[in-house]
Amino acid sequence: MEFQQKKDLIYHAYSAFNARDIDAILKVMHPDIKWSRAWEGDYAKGRDEVSAYWQRQWKEINPRVTPVAFHERENGLLEVEVDQLVKDLEGKVMFDGKVKHIYTIDNGLLCQMDIEQA
Repeated sequence: MEFQQKKDLIYHAYSAFNARDIDAILKVMHPDIKWSRAWEGDYAKGRDEVSAYWQRQWKEINPRVTPVAFHERENGLLEVEVDQLVKDLEGKVMFDGKVKHIYTIDNGLLCQMDIEQA
């Protein structure tokens, strides 16, 4: 998969996340996705766990995540710097800053996402 295709995949996934369209995101995830649960710790494993994690999260916080920079690492992982704005359900800002989301992508599907400090 070429770099631009990876970027397009990521833009699609974040747009769907911000729209709370879980089904659209799950379609671009490997069935055995391993997704960092920064809000709870550890990983959600598989599409069902990722969906359940987000649904729990959205009942308590309102995150909006926007990709702003991309870098393909030598090991093939895709580093995505994101602006992350997290508000509570009353609109109070809980976090506003940059983090790095690190993706493993295979055959056009997201296989793993990890988080690093920007």
